[in-house]
Amino acid sequence: MQTGRSVVYARNGGAAASQPLAVSAAISILKDGGSFIDAAIALSAVICVVEPGASHLGGDAFLVTHHSATKSNLAFNGSGEGSHAATLENYQGGIPLHGYKSGTVPGLVSTWFEAHKRYGKLPFEQLLAQAIDYAENGFPANAGFVNRIKAHLATTPDTQVFGDMGIDVTVKIGDVVIQKDLARSLKEIAAGGRSAFYEGRIAAQLVKGSAGWFSAEDLKAHTTRVLDPLSVKYRDITIYGQPPPTQGMILMEELLINERFDFASLSESDRIHIGVESKKVGFADRNEILGDPEFVEVNTERILSKSHIDQRVSAISMAAAGMDIAPINEGSDTTYFLVSDSEGNAVSWIQSVFHGFGSSWVIPETGILLNNRLTGFSLDPTSPNVIAPGKRPAHTLNAFTAVHSDGSLYLVGGTPGANIQVQTNLQLLTNVIDLKLNVQEAIEAPRWQHLNAPGLNSAEESGLGVLEIEERVPASVFEELKAKGHQVVALSPWGHGSSAQLMEVLANGTHAFGSDPRCEGHASGV
Repeated sequence: MQTGRSVVYARNGGAAASQPLAVSAAISILKDGGSFIDAAIALSAVICVVEPGASHLGGDAFLVTHHSATKSNLAFNGSGEGSHAATLENYQGGIPLHGYKSGTVPGLVSTWFEAHKRYGKLPFEQLLAQAIDYAENGFPANAGFVNRIKAHLATTPDTQVFGDMGIDVTVKIGDVVIQKDLARSLKEIAAGGRSAFYEGRIAAQLVKGSAGWFSAEDLKAHTTRVLDPLSVKYRDITIYGQPPPTQGMILMEELLINERFDFASLSESDRIHIGVESKKVGFADRNEILGDPEFVEVNTERILSKSHIDQRVSAISMAAAGMDIAPINEGSDTTYFLVSDSEGNAVSWIQSVFHGFGSSWVIPETGILLNNRLTGFSLDPTSPNVIAPGKRPAHTLNAFTAVHSDGSLYLVGGTPGANIQVQTNLQLLTNVIDLKLNVQEAIEAPRWQHLNAPGLNSAEESGLGVLEIEERVPASVFEELKAKGHQVVALSPWGHGSSAQLMEVLANGTHAFGSDPRCEGHASGV
């Protein structure tokens, strides 16, 4: 297929992300001899400065790493816990969308240091230098930056978040944005390490600013969990993803269901149909069992077992759409990026504040935006995801890596997009593995997304949800899916709600990078 962007080929690593300045920071660190994690930390920090609506130091992070020499893969779970005040009694009126009561303990900064402890080479003063410079001396706003501010003001006109961040709401494309408080916080972290965030001035400001809703003990107790990723074998490829409390299990279940079909020989409408039906299954199982595994049993082995997949596949009709799942909270703003280095190591990294500009609340005098991830909890006492102090909410965030049968790295990829993530990742993997597309073709191919359907009476009556497809798909595909009973809506040609990054290691060892034209970022190599 003809693509709008070309594949980027490199021998010594590279990066792909949604913001060009962040990609440049990663490439600079790689050229200075930094590891894949060094470059990823630099990218992560810069993107918090230049793309604050999607992720920030007050948010969470999830990583899947591949270490080439040992052919080992790890999952870093940087999700924050509910504070000591996160009780059912304190949220009888519901969990607010904004304000510090909507947030969990931030996990991103802890994850920087946990990953660096294992794979870092360069000092944090060097890794955060570019982010500090952009915060202190400014960077030019791009269209995404400006549009995110406008969108947040449209829904939350009385917010104080931009003033507290030091951002002028009248900013135009190309205007220089300076964030002095954030620069100070980044300098403190660079000099003082992890404790500067979780025990120093920043922690004290969170406790004080939240009137004790967060305590010093809440922050000191936080840890980044490092564990084995979830994995399944798809065809002859092993896919690694995030374990609970994230919903990476959905991608794994989708893959196991899709594997039962001769995917490459199916018509486009049948491929979409199977993908949608597997998505419904995955979310149904997610709603039944997903929660913090340190509080409840989350039996992913049963969900991914052959007997369970047999049962789920047998219930899928190729002729008719099945019923939809119960609605769940749809977050909206997240950042995904990937980095590899000259040694063949790579990280698939996703970080978020959940909804746009998270809690719309800044830790006073720090420039740090707090997440609103607490809204991911349930207030149903019977739910495995019911709110509790010290508990992590169920997460949408997931990312993947894939390896060959000999354990060598094959693919690294992911996307933002809340509940669309696991649907997009399924399409990326099947595009490459089954349809043999290169990474840029796999990214630019027309996409579908299946969502809850509030306000659509026909969908509410049928329980089928809404299937949205980019209109570059032939009209005949729309008609065939409608004939199966799907509620189908055409998206604009590039209107899908994700922005993927993807890397493939070719047989000759070259790294091939692709980046989504649906966002403003790009891929670059060394």
